[in-house]
Amino acid sequence: MAAKKKAATYGAGAVAAGKAVRSNQYVQRIIEDPELRESFLTAFASAKKAYGRMQNGKGPTKALMEDKKVQKELKEAANSLRDAAESLRTPKKKKSRKGRLLFLAIVSAGIALALSEGLRKKVLDALFGAEEEFEYTASTTPAPSSSSSEPVGTT
Repeated sequence: MAAKKKAATYGAGAVAAGKAVRSNQYVQRIIEDPELRESFLTAFASAKKAYGRMQNGKGPTKALMEDKKVQKELKEAANSLRDAAESLRTPKKKKSRKGRLLFLAIVSAGIALALSEGLRKKVLDALFGAEEEFEYTASTTPAPSSSSSEPVGTT
């Protein structure tokens, strides 16, 4: 009987842990974001390589100070962890389709206005009112011209 109680207790603990993990925002981000996952995997792989090189018998201090490959692997691990931490700190922005659609509509309207004279006239009429036909009638009489019988410039 004691074994069943232990199993039930451990099972309940596992269920509670699963629920806690499922509701954790950071775990959800790691599950959903492939770039974040890649950063963590790169950091883990680099740290594992560096740890393996440090176990070669030289001693960790000597390996850290002299082994350029260990330094390179640790630097890569640190950079990957920094990228992952930065990505976790800033919320992931969801790409909005509305913004793209609005941009596409504005560009399309601009192209249509540039190519169609009739559409341009309609838009201008809607914005500024219809253009009125205008005929000019002079209110003054033209000055009489003096006409001479001799052409100018001949002598």
